[in-house]
Formats: sequence, structure tokens, C-alpha cells
Amino acid sequence: MRDLSEVEDVQFLDTTLRDGEQAPGVSLTPDEKARIAQKLDDAEIDFIEAGSACTGPGERETIKRVTGLDLDATITSFCRGIENDVDLALDCGVDGVTIVVPGSDKHIEEKVGTSREDNVQNTAELVAYAKDHGLWVEVIGEDGSRADPEYLTELMAASMDAGADRICYADTVGHATPDDTLERIKPMTELGPTSTHTHDDLGLAVTNALVSVAAGADLVHGTINGIGERAGNVALEEVAIALDHGYGVESMDLTEVYPLAELIANTTGVPLAPNKAVIGENAFTHESGIHTDGTLKDDSMYEPYPPEKVGRERRLVLGKHAGRAGVEAALEEHGFDATDEEIGEIVTRVKAIGDRGKRVTDADLLTIAEEVIGQDRDRRVRLLEMTAASGSGTPTASVRVEVDGEERVASGTGSGPVDAAVNAVQAALGHAADASLDSYHVDAITGGTDAVVTVEVEMSRGDKSVTVSASDADITRASVEVMVEAIDRLIADEPDRVLADD
Repeated sequence: MRDLSEVEDVQFLDTTLRDGEQAPGVSLTPDEKARIAQKLDDAEIDFIEAGSACTGPGERETIKRVTGLDLDATITSFCRGIENDVDLALDCGVDGVTIVVPGSDKHIEEKVGTSREDNVQNTAELVAYAKDHGLWVEVIGEDGSRADPEYLTELMAASMDAGADRICYADTVGHATPDDTLERIKPMTELGPTSTHTHDDLGLAVTNALVSVAAGADLVHGTINGIGERAGNVALEEVAIALDHGYGVESMDLTEVYPLAELIANTTGVPLAPNKAVIGENAFTHESGIHTDGTLKDDSMYEPYPPEKVGRERRLVLGKHAGRAGVEAALEEHGFDATDEEIGEIVTRVKAIGDRGKRVTDADLLTIAEEVIGQDRDRRVRLLEMTAASGSGTPTASVRVEVDGEERVASGTGSGPVDAAVNAVQAALGHAADASLDSYHVDAITGGTDAVVTVEVEMSRGDKSVTVSASDADITRASVEVMVEAIDRLIADEPDRVLADD
């Protein structure tokens, strides 16, 4: 194995649009795939597997949308070891194909129903066919982690002799340990350019990918956010930061990681786990008094690398572990000047909220501070009345709000009552109070059909952001209330009146 610090660069093949879409419940439209592909290209991903042309006419139209974008990345289609699959991929205008052929006896004999010898011959003939048609070709030995190592090497050698551009070791079912990976991939790297495709069923996907690179592989297959079948594919952002931070090896534009992760999470409906490395909400969020104090003194005190490296921002949040330093920093950020005695009282109240198991939002902190300091708050935006209706027709809503002492009434439609009500509020406020909804989260805090829900939103306006939550049995009312509260907080210090649109 080579020292990873000696590796110059590693390429990525992103299979979010193919293997990632095979995750339960994920289905992407042509427009969604095109947006994700463009963002992957912006992040300087080298290869994008746009789908499997053999899936059907709809998938082929989707692949054509991606190939029509004229991206810098090499666009590929996933193909089975069948000539017709290659023909279908050619019709989509792809640059290349990733051809999967059985690597283990289980797949050769039970799945495909052939022999080792015929499998080698069929693979070589298919590679030659694809190359004759001008395609870039990679051959994947499916279930390679359970294959006989000597046979896998023989199969891959035949692929290279037939003209394949590269070969790929595949831990299809996440079976491999690092030792298994090394045993099978090392002989492959001696045959020619080698890729690795790992899954996370044992929680070893990143480790096995790094072992592969150390053994000589120079391209890693994976998905953004690690989405995929079962426990998912290796998360490319985790491999990228491990290579960059640990060994100084370049692979992709890391500053695009978080915007890309958000896009894919929102598009697929697979949320980011809060404790997920690199892209999880908690990755650069500090609550503990000790950690907050240290971070305020030195950004790197409790972080391995700065959040800006991966397109993130550092956050200090408050809860039961909050300390004076964190509370004081948060107050200063919102323009409060408190005495030591007042800060002590605010800290006590913040901890009391945290002890009840509640997250302390920006609105909670500001309300406490206003009470302790004795500072009256003049609300600029207030919800007076709201009605919403949905059913067989288009969901509609109307609101009556007070803006800078002036009552306004507006209505809106949407995909549901919440969307309609939010659109109505935006219509009432006009573009003068434009704010970005950065996150929207709902939790049921009681059971039954009359459950009380808590809605929490994070909104931003310019370089200012605020987090607000509210609880109500009516999710629509709770959603509108938190958004009105957030907007009121965001425009509180602005001198201009909030003018209605003409």
C-alpha cells in the first residue's frame, strides 16, 4: 500500500442519479436530475452516472436531459452485461458506460446462470463492442467482495485486454472488511486504472474506499449524502474531506459540498441526519458552555477544519449546556448590551428552558433578554387573523396582518393549506419584507389525531438569520405564526417602513 499523502489526486464517479435513486422512496424527475447533475458538475465531479438506460423510456429521456447539458463531467449510463443495454445507452448520447458483470460464483451461477469461462468471454466481447462504438468503458465486477480473488483478477484482466478504460472493484452488499478489500483490489490495480465502489452496511464504506486508494485505486464511486440501497453508498463528501484534511489530496470543489447536500436532501426527501459528518446540522454547531467559550477564543479549538471549507457556517446555539460566553455572544449578535448581572439572569432562564427538553430558539433568547433588560419591543408585523381551506379544489388561505400600524388583507393559493397561508402572508407583506426560508421542521409533541405540533423555522434576510418555533394543534396557524415572528425579528432594526407592493 502507498502512503495516501503521496497520492496526487483522486477522481469521483457520482452515482446519486442511479444507485442513489434506488434508495426506497426516491424517484427523481428529469428536471430534478438535470439540476443535480449541473450542481455535481459545478462541484467538479469527474464522472456522473446519469441512470440506467435499460430501465425504460422515461429513464432514457431523463438521461438525455443530462447529456444535453453539455457538462464538463463524463456522463455515463449503467449497463448490464447485455449488448442491448449498450445500444440503449448509445441512443441517449452518453460519453461512456459502466458495465456490471457477475464477479462472484453466487452471481455467476445463481443469478445469471452461466459459467466462469463463459462469463469471461461474454464480458470481453461486450467491452470490445462498446469500444467499437466509441464509448468510454468501465467494467464492474459485481459482488466482488465475495468473489474468488483469483477469478476476479482473471475477469478484470480479460476486460482490460479487450480494451476497457478501467476496471472497478464492487463491494455490492457492504460485506467487506478493509482486509477483504485490500486482498481483492490490490491485484486489480496492477492490471490498469482501477475504481472502487463501496457500501456502508458495516459502517466501513469510507474506510474501504481509503484502503482502495492506498492500494492504488484512483477513482471512487459514491453518492452525495451517502444515499443508496440499504445503508447506502459511500458518502463522497466524507471521502473528499478525509483525503483533503488528512492527506492533502484533492478530489472535488469542497465549497460546493453543503449546497449540493441540501439540494439532494430536499429533492429526494431523504433528510440530513443532524450528526452526519461534514453536512449534518450539528457538525459545526456548539452548545456546551466549555466548547462555546473555547470556540469564541479560537475557531479551531473544537473543530477539525473550518466550516467555510465545505460551504458551511459555524453556529452557536443555546440550551441546558449554555454558558455565559455563548449567551453574551448571541446577545451581541442581536444588538443587546447587557450588564454582567443581566447576563447571569438570562443564562439561568435559558438553562431552565433547556432543562425542560426544549431547544432555545433565537426568539426565546430575545424574549428573555427583553424581559430581563426591561427593553420594550415594538412589533412591526403581527398576525391578526387567518383562515385556510383545502379539499377537492385548490387549497386557499386569507390573512389579516398589521404591518407598521397598518392593517392589510391578502389571500393566496398553494399545494396545501400551509403553502397557501404562507403565500398569503408574503402577498400581504410585499417584496419590501422578502426573507428566505432556510429550513422548516415539524414535530408532533403529543399523540392522537388532536396532536399538538411544534413548527420551527430558520429564516434569513441579508446577512441576518433567526430561528423561531411555535406549538399549536393547527399546523397551518403554527407555521404562519413562526414565519410572521421571524420576519418581525429580521426587520426590527430596519429604518424603512415595510411598503406594500403596488
